[in-house]
Amino acid sequence: MLTLNIGPLALGVSHVLLLGSLLLATLVGWLIGRRHGCNPESQLFRMLMLGLLVARLAFVLMYAEFYRDELWRVVDIRDGGFIAWPGVLAGLMLGAWYLWRHAQLRRPLGVAMSVGLALWLCGSLVLQALEQGTRLPDLQVRDMQGNPVNLRDYAGQPLVVNLWATWCPPCRREMPVLMQAQQREAGITILFVNQGESAALVKDFLLAQQLSLDNLLLDEQVQLGQLVGSRALPTTLFYDAEGRQVGSHLGELSHASLERALAQLRGD
Repeated sequence: MLTLNIGPLALGVSHVLLLGSLLLATLVGWLIGRRHGCNPESQLFRMLMLGLLVARLAFVLMYAEFYRDELWRVVDIRDGGFIAWPGVLAGLMLGAWYLWRHAQLRRPLGVAMSVGLALWLCGSLVLQALEQGTRLPDLQVRDMQGNPVNLRDYAGQPLVVNLWATWCPPCRREMPVLMQAQQREAGITILFVNQGESAALVKDFLLAQQLSLDNLLLDEQVQLGQLVGSRALPTTLFYDAEGRQVGSHLGELSHASLERALAQLRGD
């Protein structure tokens, strides 16, 4: 499952896990801190903010070549470009400084940090294990000529499956990024699986946007999103040559975030 659905709202499970870890840590810190007359809520929030900032900066520095010409994209976090471990270390270092400087916070903050970090780590490991145990769905869709095609027919080399629709603004913004990757990556197949729209509408969209895409498929019954556990668009899935899912991305891809995922597929 990639998203948690609350009515019409689809939230990424990884985002829910991070928020849940913060909320649990805050609750535990508050309960313990009542006995000591202090509440570590503000310290926990600052640790999270510092961790996110450092995780983003680490990603930007690693893929700096993709940001040189458009520096404003450094603050555009919609691409999900974060490297977790530098952020975790930065947050823990700030937490250690708080523990050293404020004796009354040591027990409530220390326990809260431990509980929040444990939940996030265990949850992340479970999500990763579940994701990597997922296979390329056995699903029949249609190509632009109306011929039936099974997704598993594309197994045999690394595969990127992009779920999109013409009405989706982030889908439209990431299309040129994926198109360039398709033209550049000869060893990786990129499938564009449209969700619930007709061939005529897709053709009109491509013509208007001046896009030239290969491997366009139509999922008219919107079954693929249900099978992979995502109601969010765009959703991009990454499979190895044996059809095992090795990664996923919810939301808009940038050149940098796509390169990170493709590097894993290439084994870089």
